Amino acid sequence: MAEPTIAAGFPKALLVFAVARGADRSTLLQRSGLASQDLAEPDSRVPLARYMALFQAAAEICADPAIALRFGECVRMQDICVVGLICEVAETAADVGRQLNRYSRLIVDEGKASDLVSASLSTEGLWMAVASEAYNARRPMIEAELARLVCNTRASFRDDLAFRAMRFPRAVHFTFPEPSARAEYERIFQSPLVFGAERNALLLDPAFPLLRQEPSNREVFTTLCERADTLLKTLHASHSVRARVESLLIPLMHTGDAGMEPIASRMGVTRRTLLRRLKAEGTTFEMVLDELRHAMALRYLSEGKVSANETAYLVGFSEPAAFSRAFKRWTGVSPGAFREGLRA
Repeated sequence: MAEPTIAAGFPKALLVFAVARGADRSTLLQRSGLASQDLAEPDSRVPLARYMALFQAAAEICADPAIALRFGECVRMQDICVVGLICEVAETAADVGRQLNRYSRLIVDEGKASDLVSASLSTEGLWMAVASEAYNARRPMIEAELARLVCNTRASFRDDLAFRAMRFPRAVHFTFPEPSARAEYERIFQSPLVFGAERNALLLDPAFPLLRQEPSNREVFTTLCERADTLLKTLHASHSVRARVESLLIPLMHTGDAGMEPIASRMGVTRRTLLRRLKAEGTTFEMVLDELRHAMALRYLSEGKVSANETAYLVGFSEPAAFSRAFKRWTGVSPGAFREGLRA
């Protein structure tokens, strides 16, 4: 099973937050195993283990054991990924939960379909529990996202009279033991807290799901959902090891760093494990790299925007002659002859 991944917007936002609190950016990247290019696109994927390493490094460097709570309090999900933007323009509080579950894999991908939250009524009220195994197994993520959910909700409905009449939340439960920074939990959640509980959950007023957000442009909602649906389809298609390797190779090919070691490192696996997984799919790293270079070279030359020498550089060849030999092996003709054929 592939290692869980998270949208790059989450570690990117945490990195910015920790740097603003005095941490050194390069040290955080080094200790987490992340690179700047990993975080360039908020909706791309990074190994969840790297995000957790970033949490640990940020807490240690900032000397702040409650940094995950404060991160959730201060940084809105709308500023992190497309799912946050969709939730911002959803019609009702209930619809926010539906969208979180609909696009849960764009937030954390555990390699299978799974809900992010679940809801159940009791005599106490409406329980909204964290359903994701990846979240429930990682305390910093629970701290950050429950704090983010509570603070986002208060900001979204602060002018709503029905919301202001509610106690929100009525209670907050955590599965982990009581922390030393309990005062921060009390300040942020402003509700009764239970540690060592059976689940990570918020107790809400039963009428909470009926609350309506400020009217939004439905065309914006539709456009955001179309973007998310495209990302979801791409994610579903990317669960082969080969596809994951290709996605990591593309931004590295022109750097000369497109070897197996850096790719295995970015995937959070050993070189031997990567070899074994590619073999199970009937391929090798060399075959994947060669076929990707072939496909990209055809694309660059067909578009006609770059020269053959520039194409050689872009697909990772240090010498144009080596690229020309490879291209003739792929196609039977030289890059120049291929270009001429397109003009004919």
